[in-house]
Amino acid sequence: MEERDHKRLGKELELFYTDETIGKGLPLLLPKGATVRRELERFIVDEELKWGYQHVYTPDIAKLELYEKSGHYPHYKDSMYAPIEIDDDKFMLRPMTCPHHFQLFLSKPRSYRELPMRIAEVAKLYRYEQSGELMGLQRVRTFSLADAHIICRNEEEAVAEMGRALDLIEHANQILGLEMGKDYRYRLSLGDRANTEKYYKDDAGWEKAEALLGKLMKKRGVEFVEGKDEAAFYGPKIDIQMKNANGKEDTAFTVQYDLSSPARFNLTYIGEDGKEHRAFVVHRSSIGSIERTLAFLIEKYEGAFPLWLAPVQVMVLPVSEKHTDYANEIFTALNNAGIRTELDASNDSLGKRIRNAKLQKVPYCIVLGDKEKDANLMTLEGRDGTKSEISVTSALERLQKEIKDRK
Repeated sequence: MEERDHKRLGKELELFYTDETIGKGLPLLLPKGATVRRELERFIVDEELKWGYQHVYTPDIAKLELYEKSGHYPHYKDSMYAPIEIDDDKFMLRPMTCPHHFQLFLSKPRSYRELPMRIAEVAKLYRYEQSGELMGLQRVRTFSLADAHIICRNEEEAVAEMGRALDLIEHANQILGLEMGKDYRYRLSLGDRANTEKYYKDDAGWEKAEALLGKLMKKRGVEFVEGKDEAAFYGPKIDIQMKNANGKEDTAFTVQYDLSSPARFNLTYIGEDGKEHRAFVVHRSSIGSIERTLAFLIEKYEGAFPLWLAPVQVMVLPVSEKHTDYANEIFTALNNAGIRTELDASNDSLGKRIRNAKLQKVPYCIVLGDKEKDANLMTLEGRDGTKSEISVTSALERLQKEIKDRK
């Protein structure tokens, strides 16, 4: 539906911009869009730390041989940028973080006591999407992925970690206001044994992994569809699918079982018996590509984000020029309390300034006139039309609680 299309709303609300001089599929987040993205990143990093993830930073570029080792090159060659030659070596802009995280794991010998090791990163990735596929923030050529790779002791632990990753995704979705069955659905993405060019060759491994993932989904008691030939090249996966305003479905978040990387990278650990054992690997993305998730949320809320995500949370509106000093006091108090606030003391009528704030989907307006100034109060007007006369202290407490609760 056009009124919910994130490309239209992104322009109207000054969230993002695409410049042909910079390039197709390379959107620029404007200050308001950057604010929403920053809140999403802070939210998921803080949550993942609580859930036992270790956050890292790894380079946006690596030697081509790393992706040859992982199997991504040549499997994903057509969607990777061309190699960059430096000092007789070939480097690639990374399309994914898994090889980097595996090398981090290999940086020293590991014990079973360290596992499961959950290595996470909000990583900038680069993929050469076809021009005809590019669309707003939903399909781009560079994006930030809330990515993680979980190194496990055995198959049972890997499946348990996949279930735990799905728990985190459902928890995050609940906070984002996304409902299972309404806003997203599950897909069990399977491979094709006959397609040895696309998929890692291990028929027995594929059979067992797909059975394990199917059993996990049935145990969770959630509805899911099966997607034939939708797996990653290294194993089956559980995808969280969402539709955009135009009805096109995309994978938003994903949890994947890796059959090939433990052998390709020789990922091992020292077990309780003092011997070396092969590790198991799970890939997962909690809130997916932050750009794509932002696109879904723009369309979900039609730009009227909940308070904690809103780029501007409060608009302060003095009735006339003589109330500007009091308005500045309120503006300063809100900003010092960490509430994203703007002050509109322009010469436009109060009615027009209120309408402008509503057109910009600002959750709250604070109107300040003689009555409010004399009583040291404010009139707090919600986006839904509710109004209340309230003290500055009470307003701060109310707004801070709503932001903290992420309602």
